[in-house]
Amino acid sequence: MAAVCLIACTEDTNTMGLYPDSDNIINSYAMYDVSTRSLEMGAVRTASDINYLGEIVDPETGTRIRSEFAAQYFCQENYRFPDMESMFPIDTLLSQQPEHPIDSIRCDSVEVRLYFDSYYGDGSNPMKVEVYPLSFGCIMEEDSVFYSNIDLNQFVDEGTQPIATKVFSPIDYNLSDSELNSSTHSNNIRIVLPDTFGTRIMQQYYREPLSFKDAYTFIRKVFPGFYFKLKSGSGNMIYMSVSTVNIFFSYYTPEHPDSAISAMGRFASTPEVIQSTRFVNDDMQQLVEDNTCTYLKTPAGICTEVTLPVNDVFLNHESDSVSKAQLTLTRYNKADDSYALGTPETVLLVRKSEMKSFFDNKEVSNSLTSYTTTFDATYNTYTFSNICRLLTYLQREKKAGMASEGLSETQWEAAHPDWNKCVLIPVKTSTTTDAYGYSYQTSVTHDMDMNSIRLVGGASKPIQMQVIYSRFR
Repeated sequence: MAAVCLIACTEDTNTMGLYPDSDNIINSYAMYDVSTRSLEMGAVRTASDINYLGEIVDPETGTRIRSEFAAQYFCQENYRFPDMESMFPIDTLLSQQPEHPIDSIRCDSVEVRLYFDSYYGDGSNPMKVEVYPLSFGCIMEEDSVFYSNIDLNQFVDEGTQPIATKVFSPIDYNLSDSELNSSTHSNNIRIVLPDTFGTRIMQQYYREPLSFKDAYTFIRKVFPGFYFKLKSGSGNMIYMSVSTVNIFFSYYTPEHPDSAISAMGRFASTPEVIQSTRFVNDDMQQLVEDNTCTYLKTPAGICTEVTLPVNDVFLNHESDSVSKAQLTLTRYNKADDSYALGTPETVLLVRKSEMKSFFDNKEVSNSLTSYTTTFDATYNTYTFSNICRLLTYLQREKKAGMASEGLSETQWEAAHPDWNKCVLIPVKTSTTTDAYGYSYQTSVTHDMDMNSIRLVGGASKPIQMQVIYSRFR
């Protein structure tokens, strides 16, 4: 018996989904047409750990993508500036102490730095951004869900003027080539703010130190954040990894009473606080109506709807088991890859009825009603190797629904038009490995990178799904 157990299985996966003849099981094979079409995604839930700023035109489709963002800034718990006595020279404290010392405290300068790792477009194209302070009366709350079509103006008091304006390009031509190519250089956009902004924050610290006790209090009592509004310019999309507010000031110590020490207070936009990007996609209707192919466009652009031929799969196969159902979607090659937008690395296949709740509930693929797969550059395809559980699930759901609602098959399908429809959505996934070496997904979020591809399909060209059935002799 031990010998039989050792030789019963092999590592050969070529027959996966097929039962060997020795098991007294008959296998059969069929191909079915699968209809697909492009579907505008509308607003999608956005992540809060990266921001986008810019405007580009997709060179392949001519569609325009525009983005801008708002960010809160994190304050470490019990944040501290130097003691107030240290803010003045020793002789001032002894002989000329200000009547109102807090009102005499000043910052030297203050700036915002927008750091980015990469960008799409021409690094020499000029862009113009306006910086608006967010309102104390309308805070971006932690328990809110933010979508890509968010109106960021709602977080700014009506009539507010920008606190600063900056004309910039991704490549900072104020720096030398050696500085730009230095290993210590981080690409960033520097925006100088009025000194009064930094002075107000410092003075508030000395008046009310407890307003700096944590980020929650800091945002509501000191500084709600900034709205970075794209005013003009096109040709660049910048991926912001982090932004910081830097307040420069001077202070003194008893050891060096005559020498001012330069210091900086820093507050950064981090995943612990809210960051929200608004995306606007224009001119997509012509792509949605194109019946010669389907599209995947991100961010918040176009997904592909897939109508699964469930009825055809189970017709005349009532006594069979669907042991394998493989669905492959092929990408069309791009005319000029050197200027084209990227290709989504990972895609999610999920029921159309669940395409919103899946992300709102922060679900991961379950290999029943949702699946993920990655792009195969060798074959130019996305392949879902086996979605047989989904087909069976849909068939059983229909039968149970007909029985509970007392409807015929035609009536039930008319009442539930999306029952056999799924959508293909570009996503980003995270995985972890447990102590036993098993990897599993921990998160699935919308892909917000600049991607655009065409897939074989559309109303005029159905794709095909391969199905393998099994039955006992």
